Amino acid sequence: MARVPYVDASDVPDEYEDLLESSLQGKPLHVYQSIGNNPEVLAGLRSFLGSLWTDSGLSDRERELVILASAREAGNRYEWHQHVNIARGVGIDDDEIAAVGTGDLDPLSEDETTLIEYAHAVIRGEVDAIAHDEIAGVYDDETIVGIAAAAQGYDALAGVIDAFDLELEAGTEFHGWDPR
Repeated sequence: MARVPYVDASDVPDEYEDLLESSLQGKPLHVYQSIGNNPEVLAGLRSFLGSLWTDSGLSDRERELVILASAREAGNRYEWHQHVNIARGVGIDDDEIAAVGTGDLDPLSEDETTLIEYAHAVIRGEVDAIAHDEIAGVYDDETIVGIAAAAQGYDALAGVIDAFDLELEAGTEFHGWDPR
């Protein structure tokens, strides 16, 4: 059982009701319903996460690889599960998803491997000159900022999910770190 209640639309002011739903799935998600206990924080978080999606400089595929890498590094099953579905929707196949989940990055391109390794280094606080030079060989400074912000943003969200001990939505089962 989650440590905070899952609010529904009747529990929040009208202007926050839509924020409880996934814009992709069109249904309420536990992550938003839990944070909805503080609607203003939910609004700010959704704005921030939306900016990471649209302003990071990453393609949909690259963004989802960063988010999956962040969820895996954090060991966050809820976030991983949600983004496996999204990753599939942007054309990342199960072999590539499993590569991120298991750490065997062979199915990914060299640039994608660099991206994932950089995201891991950001989350671990281990970005050194070598890691920076490697990512700078692939991306410009603006996108590197987007990558680091996305990795840390989703790592922070994973921490909130863990603090609240969120469960997967009813009717779903964890895909596993290797969803094949």
